[in-house]
Amino acid sequence: MRILAFILLLVGSGTPYAASSDSDKAWPTKPVRVVVGFTPGGVADVLGRYVCEKLAKYNGQAFVIDNRPGAGGNIGAGIVARANPDGYQILFTPGSVLSMNPSLYSKVPFDTDSFAPVSLLADMAVVLVVNAKNPARNLGEFIGAAKGEPGRVLFSSPGAGSSLHLSVELFQRVAGVSIQHIPYKGGGEALTAVLSGQASGMFANPPFVMSQIKAGSLRALAVAGSERLPQLPEVPSTAELGLRGFDISSWFGVVAPSRTSRALVQQLSNQIAQALREADVQQRLTDLGVRPIGSGPDEFAAFLTKDRAKWDSVIRAAQIRLE
Repeated sequence: MRILAFILLLVGSGTPYAASSDSDKAWPTKPVRVVVGFTPGGVADVLGRYVCEKLAKYNGQAFVIDNRPGAGGNIGAGIVARANPDGYQILFTPGSVLSMNPSLYSKVPFDTDSFAPVSLLADMAVVLVVNAKNPARNLGEFIGAAKGEPGRVLFSSPGAGSSLHLSVELFQRVAGVSIQHIPYKGGGEALTAVLSGQASGMFANPPFVMSQIKAGSLRALAVAGSERLPQLPEVPSTAELGLRGFDISSWFGVVAPSRTSRALVQQLSNQIAQALREADVQQRLTDLGVRPIGSGPDEFAAFLTKDRAKWDSVIRAAQIRLE
């Protein structure tokens, strides 16, 4: 009777991990190091801290953010690529590190087989903005003006090889225009260039430019992708405007070292999905302009393969190479 009561307790507990194997339950028995290859305060860092709070709660062990900035995220990624596949070092990263850096940099401390995909955490839309004094009132007028003056329209970005620079390159291919890219040392300088009129526009993540859009100093022409943003319901998507093939976003994912056990990867993926479903996390991400996803490992692996191929094609066509 005691055994039967114990089985009924497990079945009725409602916890998503009640059926885990003994090996799964053994992890974690000590703090988990969560590497973020960028400085504190960025979206990847903030998103990681929100999720890690929940993971610590679920497991009774600390999930400690370890910021290792440098080389466009390559330093942090290299640390995890070389780590033991025991689940005690994982990487929270923007998608640019995994999808773009292997094609962008002449040398990276990892390759496409260095990681076990865990979860596509979340994504964030990219919006095309121009100075409010720009005569183009919509995307069609902007493209028409750019075609009329090839190479004379200037677009700023946070730096050569950044995801927002590559958005410019992809836009040129899809829209059939020639735009002059001007790289700056960070997003602040790139935004200042547009606000001052030194550049015509830029691609940006909405939270970074929302206040300027609301104030009327910037005009949002389109959201890159298939859907409008709840925060900017009046701004059309590129898909509804007929600009097919320009579906881009800034996304964030979690990977573990390759050869990490499938059971452990699945357990961690399940817990991340659980964290992203919690109401307080969803509200925090909505406030950031981030859409929670929480995919499974196989879904994330398929997405990553497709995304790498897309950006490899863009980078090769633009002949961009970083040391």
